[in-house]
Amino acid sequence: MKMLDFFKDAGAQVLGAMPGSDAAGKLIKHVKDSGVMEGVLDGEVKVEFDAAAGEVKVSGAAATQEQREKIVLALGNVRGVAKVVDTMQVQKPQAEASHYTVKAGETLSKIAKTVYGDASKYQKIFEANKPLLRDVNKIYPGQVLRIPT
Repeated sequence: MKMLDFFKDAGAQVLGAMPGSDAAGKLIKHVKDSGVMEGVLDGEVKVEFDAAAGEVKVSGAAATQEQREKIVLALGNVRGVAKVVDTMQVQKPQAEASHYTVKAGETLSKIAKTVYGDASKYQKIFEANKPLLRDVNKIYPGQVLRIPT
């Protein structure tokens, strides 16, 4: 089991002001709409949401470690989610990427300079976060990104 913390007040507006009993359904729809569940059959990934705690529990199976990480990030980078508890299994295990939380005023180039020592490697971070990121200039404070080794 792995837990990843997120900024509860940052992210996509998926749940609305008062998350109801359909919150888990909205979250799984958001993940599907993000494009990271390609090849995952309906029902293979299950989501539970505790609105009071802002905690998502995700279980099931992902094809790769990368897909698993992107599913967790799609769930966590949602306004109202503070933590994702991940118990998913991976069909093709790989090394885990690290994560980075965007700070105010940062760009992918600044993040690449921080983590790789080379600002020109921003494209590596962008590619590692597709399709969650669609534009290299559209990141926000509090967003959690995958950082490949």
